[in-house]
Amino acid sequence: MPSLTVSLVLHHSPLPQLAATVRSLALAVADARRAGVLGGAALWVVDNSVDAPYAAAARDAVASLLDETGALSYRFLVLEENRGFGAGHNRVLLDSESDYHLVLNPDVELARDALSAGLALLARDPGIAALNPYAEAADGRREYLCKRHPTPDVLLLRGFAPAWLRRRAQRRLARYEVRELCASPAVAEVPLLSGCFLLLRGRPARLCRGFDTGYFMYFEDFDLSRRLRPFGRLVYAPQVRIVHHGGYAANKGWRHVRWFLRSALRFFRQHGFR
Repeated sequence: MPSLTVSLVLHHSPLPQLAATVRSLALAVADARRAGVLGGAALWVVDNSVDAPYAAAARDAVASLLDETGALSYRFLVLEENRGFGAGHNRVLLDSESDYHLVLNPDVELARDALSAGLALLARDPGIAALNPYAEAADGRREYLCKRHPTPDVLLLRGFAPAWLRRRAQRRLARYEVRELCASPAVAEVPLLSGCFLLLRGRPARLCRGFDTGYFMYFEDFDLSRRLRPFGRLVYAPQVRIVHHGGYAANKGWRHVRWFLRSALRFFRQHGFR
């Protein structure tokens, strides 16, 4: 049976939401094992918070859930320095030898059959390097994780424009979010994938050396998507379903806005404007 490693990076993530994420992951792992598409599974929780009391509370929250269920093995890694989202995931991804790797946010809840569906698809089609799921927000609104190559005006519209201006630019925003592909019930090849739930074939991701740690936060998933393309297709898989409780950088304060803008500039310098 194929093996799976899951990396989950924390930075003062709310503990009730972390518990919901880990609980849903444990149920999805158990379902995938029953479906015969998964053998060994391990969760690595990487804490970037540099806050000992928070780390202790988060470790207890994870342990209380997984010690009780026994659904998957886990390790809790506390980092002494926060080097960013990608660097945290790389601590796990690059040391793993698993067949598959899941990059998972602590604000995501998996449908019970999410891993069963995703791993079965990867097993059937070895030409797929990585996939994104169908996503909804907590209020049931559809979220579009897959993207086309961004342009500066689209990023500004999507992240910072008032609601009335976003409504006027709906056609442009829909194209960026490849909605015409992700509206279909069929698996579709897409240009770029999101890192909130990124199911990867392990070997290609390791050959790419994982995330570029020059991105502290934001756009590291787009950069990895581009570097994964020589190894296989990037796809949207609607049969894989999640609920995403996250939000835009502009809604998280000026520190996130600064990280977003800095990473956008790095991405455009590396991959060009379109």
